[in-house]
Amino acid sequence: MGIFARLKQLFRPSPPPVKLGVALGSGGAKGMAHLGALKAFEEAGITFSYVTGTSIGAVVGALLAKGYSAEDMRRIVEAVNRREFSRNIRPFADLTFAEQFLDNYLEGDFTTLRLPFAACATDGKDNRLVVLRKGKLARAVTASSAIPPLFKSVNIDGRELYDGAFTNAIPTDVCKVLGAEFVIGIDLGAFSKPEEEKGRFSRLLGTALTHIQPVHYTDDQRSRGYKSADYMLRPPLGEFRSTDISEAAMEEMFTLGYEEATRCMDDIKAAISNFSKARNARGRIKGRS
Repeated sequence: MGIFARLKQLFRPSPPPVKLGVALGSGGAKGMAHLGALKAFEEAGITFSYVTGTSIGAVVGALLAKGYSAEDMRRIVEAVNRREFSRNIRPFADLTFAEQFLDNYLEGDFTTLRLPFAACATDGKDNRLVVLRKGKLARAVTASSAIPPLFKSVNIDGRELYDGAFTNAIPTDVCKVLGAEFVIGIDLGAFSKPEEEKGRFSRLLGTALTHIQPVHYTDDQRSRGYKSADYMLRPPLGEFRSTDISEAAMEEMFTLGYEEATRCMDDIKAAISNFSKARNARGRIKGRS
């Protein structure tokens, strides 16, 4: 290599870091695995520039975008009165109690966030995906979590909104729209039991619920997340239900999320590095043309 080539390489500006995004999937109490995974990312020095979430993923995502650490979020979970929460879980319950609790930590609107964030909900009128990016934070994430028939809809701008899991369970595509180049998705339902393995009562209950729910699952509500993901984390949560809110269950789910992210961390870093190299190579070729 000649001296001029060496000088050119020496003074060439460093390529910008990859804009990382995280898409946090739905799953109720299984969201404790999100906290475990985020703790592993913190320890690995991986930070995100864009955040999206659905249902419990929207709650965790908003807290992350607000600036809370994984340990901060664990303390928030510990502040939840489980007995009071359980009393409020009944057919088509009003979610005002949840919004009021979340407003203690997610006060203000989307403009107060440190990171770009979007929550996904489902319109009760036409069963279409609604991406929430403005307005009151606590209300937006509550709407994203309003799963029927446990809870009734949340009204935002005249629309009756329900849980976003019906239309976009792991919103990696929305994260790309926000501006992320490389998106890591976290699928809390990757190891859920298929219908044929569920008990007869569970299958009958599921069939009955489809007839009374105002919204229904779209064909691509989960697969679309995989299509846009650059890496998908799949914590092994098959033995847990979305309603498992005992301290022991939640601690174990946190640990499983942490261990899965830790186990995959070298692969994730390698995938990000390979993406960066390929992107920079394309940039150099484009610069020469």
